[in-house]
Amino acid sequence: MHNFKMNINEYLPLRDVVFYTLRQAILKGELEPGERLMEMQLAEQLGVSRTPIREAIRKLELEGLVLMIPRRGAIVAKITEKDLRDVLEVRSSLERLSTELACDRIKDETIQELRQAQEAFKEALDGEDITLQAQRDVEFHDVIYKATGNLRLIQMLNNLREQMYRYRLEYLKYDLAHQTLIEEHEAIIESISKRDKEKATHIIVRHIYNQELTVLKKIQTDEEAPEKN
Repeated sequence: MHNFKMNINEYLPLRDVVFYTLRQAILKGELEPGERLMEMQLAEQLGVSRTPIREAIRKLELEGLVLMIPRRGAIVAKITEKDLRDVLEVRSSLERLSTELACDRIKDETIQELRQAQEAFKEALDGEDITLQAQRDVEFHDVIYKATGNLRLIQMLNNLREQMYRYRLEYLKYDLAHQTLIEEHEAIIESISKRDKEKATHIIVRHIYNQELTVLKKIQTDEEAPEKN
């Protein structure tokens, strides 16, 4: 039995509350890759019928977080090398463009906002709440996106955010990466504040590449691990 609980939201239908609860449990690793999702067990744990559980699992399958296996039912999808490379390839291109535009368009007050976001990120890394750490990392990058002034680009990056979240959490679980993240963020702030496009884009691409390498190592380590029953 897992420890995650459902947070009731009076503004959302029950099926959506169940969906977000299970989704967060998968993203945080409380429901692990390869683990079977037993409708009856989950319904009992969350205090709901099997219908919203079934509906949530269908939505999770559409997001690629759950796989339906013949004669086994639903299992939590593993992170694959191809999924990781595909998502980070897109992110790298969009982040590079956003960084170039930010160098041209960022205002002094937004640079200050970026520094404040970095301090909040560092403070989160001192704690144990990995969800908060991920949120602060997202907020740091959001400041850069906002500085571009390009609403279409911001929308594309926001659409990619949910697909990125799982990999972001996996990276943050690796404590040895925290200092590297801090140093890269500091270098990004410095180069953008100096409007140094070449240096800023070099750092942002390296920033994402380091994440890819770290998560790939975990994928390769987990590849031979037996699936959970």
